[in-house]
Amino acid sequence: MSALPQPDQRRLADLRSLADILAGRRVVVLTGAGVSTDSGIPDYRGPVTRHKARNPMTFAQFTRSAQQRRRYWARSARGWSTVARAEPNITHHAVAQLEASGVVAGVITQNVDGLHQAAGSQRVVELHGALRRVVCLECGHRSSRGALQRTLAPFIPAAAPAPAVAAPDGDADVEPTADFPDVVCDRCGGGLKPDVVFFGESVPADVTAAAWNLYAEAEALLVLGSSLAVFSGYRFVHRAHKEGLPVALVTLGPTRADTVVACRVDAPLAEIVPWLPAVLGAQPLRDGSG
Repeated sequence: MSALPQPDQRRLADLRSLADILAGRRVVVLTGAGVSTDSGIPDYRGPVTRHKARNPMTFAQFTRSAQQRRRYWARSARGWSTVARAEPNITHHAVAQLEASGVVAGVITQNVDGLHQAAGSQRVVELHGALRRVVCLECGHRSSRGALQRTLAPFIPAAAPAPAVAAPDGDADVEPTADFPDVVCDRCGGGLKPDVVFFGESVPADVTAAAWNLYAEAEALLVLGSSLAVFSGYRFVHRAHKEGLPVALVTLGPTRADTVVACRVDAPLAEIVPWLPAVLGAQPLRDGSG
């Protein structure tokens, strides 16, 4: 990472509050969509997007209706490039640096964009799956989303001037054309689904177990970029609060956990997280007032 300018006095105070909670402790990081907004991927419940009407497709709709699957894949095919081209931002790199230094044990992420791994994080539990894979609803075979995109490319619905991607799952506001194909497995002909957890779908048991195993290594929990509105993420904060494990939270806007965390910083992640390797490591953080 390139050299950073010194934070201003307000952010120095925020960083010192975080250090009071996290310094000297083994940290597990829990991340949400706010971590990836600086990479060009919208969030669900940020200061702007929380006011936008959104009716995400549910697991029941997707699995019960071939027409709903066609609609999903048409929208996803149009919006996929936003996710596929996204690159890790300064927050992803800072989290990876914290892991490499031994401060962070690993990351539990609610995101499906793969940017933590792209930044170099090694221990990542993808709580809600990964958009880079697709899975057959019948035979369970997993394959590449990129390969599927090449198949769908000739049928991508037009949108002008650019796809209006509305959410972290790459969903774009378009409708399928009449010739848009059914998206099926080339092994058994079953319907294909992105390898992510839909609304109304449970997190797989092995993923949940991996997340709890990582959580068990924590001496402190650091939540980044999440409103914690979804229980699959909030439950880690809930348990930490019950067990007396200190929790620090950095995100923009209100969250479900504001009243139970030990430290709450309402700020853009890029103004806080890049300095955490210095704050939590051996390097002193210089006061920027001079």
